[in-house]
Amino acid sequence: MSDVPNCPKCLSSYTYRDQELLICPECGYEWMANGDEAGETPKTIKDANGNELQDGDTVTVIKDLKVKGSSLVVKVGTKVKGIRLVEGDHDIDCRIKGIGDMKLKSKFVKKVT
Repeated sequence: MSDVPNCPKCLSSYTYRDQELLICPECGYEWMANGDEAGETPKTIKDANGNELQDGDTVTVIKDLKVKGSSLVVKVGTKVKGIRLVEGDHDIDCRIKGIGDMKLKSKFVKKVT
């Protein structure tokens, strides 16, 4: 018997090791051999002060932000309610009153407590 564990997705016993990865040939799932599930640990997104953000939080903009392709500006102190965290460079999806749907970078906001 080998020391390779069964696949956590389909429980197949035909998994194999490929350098740092464990691979299941039946369902195609790949995960790290050190025990950390690839994609299982969500990336934590933090605001400008280092506070962890979550979906639904309320944040305040800490810098004037020009809206690309428009003459609009999101002013300092603008409160944004009900944010949604997403993957990518602009990691916050939100709706700003008077402007509409926006994507913001977390480094330009602070969490309202």
